[in-house]
Amino acid sequence: MTPRFIRYAIALLALAGLVACRGVRPEAPPGHLPLIVAHRGGTADAPENTLEAIRLALAHGADALWLTVQLSADGVPVLYRPADLKALTDGSGPVAGVRAAQLAALNAGWQFRNAHGEFPYRQHPVGIPTLRDALRSIPAGMPIILDMKAEPAEPQADAVARVLTEEQAWARVTLYSTDAAYQAAFSRYPQARLFEARDTTRQRLLDVLLAGHCGAAPDPQAPAAFEWRRKVAVVETFTLGEGHSSTDIAPWTPATVSCFRQQPTQRLFVIGISNEDDYRAATCLGLDAVLMDSPATLAPIREALMRRGLRCATDGSSMQ
Repeated sequence: MTPRFIRYAIALLALAGLVACRGVRPEAPPGHLPLIVAHRGGTADAPENTLEAIRLALAHGADALWLTVQLSADGVPVLYRPADLKALTDGSGPVAGVRAAQLAALNAGWQFRNAHGEFPYRQHPVGIPTLRDALRSIPAGMPIILDMKAEPAEPQADAVARVLTEEQAWARVTLYSTDAAYQAAFSRYPQARLFEARDTTRQRLLDVLLAGHCGAAPDPQAPAAFEWRRKVAVVETFTLGEGHSSTDIAPWTPATVSCFRQQPTQRLFVIGISNEDDYRAATCLGLDAVLMDSPATLAPIREALMRRGLRCATDGSSMQ
């Protein structure tokens, strides 16, 4: 077997445990190395959610792919994130107003700027791919997370389910959305693997951070995902009005991780890791996977940590 096949197999087994494991798996010890999930295929390395991004994420050693799905005018699931095509492409208007074949002809790399300030894909255009094309371009052993971005939820859920069935891809896909309606929309498909509802994850984090309270154990079959850092707003209600405060929080702490780990098989994803210090901290907290915009940047960092090891303090922080 090739090293790449072995790596894909390990990653698939690890992510399959996020939702499919029926037994109790011991909690990963401090110092384990979280899987690298290419956020939008690696949006800092190539035009996001394109076949080119997927190709480079694989080449850079990503363990899994996080891809964003919307529905075209003719009901085809395609990979694109913003509300308007002009945000990333040489087109304009909502994805839902354009047919899949026309989306494929747009340049999804039109606005992509590299580290030198250049626009390399204006001379080498890359189209908006369909979900089906993406699945066929990804090795069978590579786990995939699909982030649902369009409303209403039911038509997109049905269209995605149809593609996953026809491509026999349910087993390697986990579904995520910040919109709770997708939980209900995919509940009609017993083979669907879903992240915990965003509202549930947020509430559990805030209960621990603000009230020191850890409620009922989470569903061990549903992984949880939340940002490494997040701006939050607090609204305090008075008789004579409201008071508003906002702050940046770091929601993942030993206490919040422990609350989720009431179920040892609960898998935890952190969104927005961007440097070695954060990756080391996520490792020491025992988080399972990190969403990274640039696998090209993080993969060498992980390889270096694998060679020299990582010491973690009792409070979950990393030690040099």
